[in-house]
Amino acid sequence: MIVFLFFFVACASAHTLTPNARVSLLTCAPGEELYARYGHTAIRIADDSLGIDWVFNYGIFDFDTEAFYWKFVRGETYYQLGVCPTNQFMAEYNYFHRPVSEQVLRLTWQQKEDLFVLLLHNSLPENRVYLYNFVFDNCATRPYELIKRVLGDTICSSYTGLTGQTFRSAIHHYTRPWSWGDLGINLIFGCRADAPMTTEQTMFLPEQLMLFMEQAVCPDGTPLIEESSIQPFVIKSTPWYATCWAGVLLLVMVLTAINLYDACRDKRSRWLDWVMIGVVIILLILVIFLRFFSIHPLVGFGWRLLILPVIYVGTRLIYWMRK
Repeated sequence: MIVFLFFFVACASAHTLTPNARVSLLTCAPGEELYARYGHTAIRIADDSLGIDWVFNYGIFDFDTEAFYWKFVRGETYYQLGVCPTNQFMAEYNYFHRPVSEQVLRLTWQQKEDLFVLLLHNSLPENRVYLYNFVFDNCATRPYELIKRVLGDTICSSYTGLTGQTFRSAIHHYTRPWSWGDLGINLIFGCRADAPMTTEQTMFLPEQLMLFMEQAVCPDGTPLIEESSIQPFVIKSTPWYATCWAGVLLLVMVLTAINLYDACRDKRSRWLDWVMIGVVIILLILVIFLRFFSIHPLVGFGWRLLILPVIYVGTRLIYWMRK
């Protein structure tokens, strides 16, 4: 690590690549954790003549931060740009069995140098930390914006992918459909999550950025990707018994059984009323708080929050009708 820091400091002061330098876009497959299910993006810069092979990673955060998921939902999570040797980066993803795809960019020497200078500048202590936004400013959008900047603020690609689909449907695809994580996201996302995305807005998803770059071309019409070894994401399905709908069905069965029992004994379980009302009130308070105090643009009130009250009232009808 000391040797790495020495080379990093030396190159940060000189920041001059040779014409043989290689710049690559790295795309990492999804992980098991909820925050890792969308994959990850980083930039690799290798120059054998200088003896450097580094990965610039905008996805560094402290997971042990107090109330991490709460701050994540509120949009108050701070990430930073980290730099590490490529072999260290690859070893970490190999350990978690997450394949890493690599796309070597066809850039001129000046474009490589410009990108390298930008990355070095952003990696300085006073610049490396940024306010992370899951949709509009994350580990994939930052590399995309930097590459676009050195190419002249325009990247042409025939890939349209999820263009026109909503933010909600795109996130639903990568969060393992019908998982509990998917349900949680659907509950806190409001109507703004149902807006259709432009092609550029889909770049917050690492796989979409990878596929977009795979079909991108330089101004002269040549492919932007010089060498490529990509692997499309494998989105694991959720077993039926672990889906949120299985849980909802179980809740309906339990509530139905309690109401049938109440109807037969002609006595109402008031504790159930208080429990359900309490849960609904907590959800409403949570969503109202997030709607007015969260800086995340997609959080808000959505009709999906009405699922629990509808289930409760629907099953309670059994008691009221039989009484």
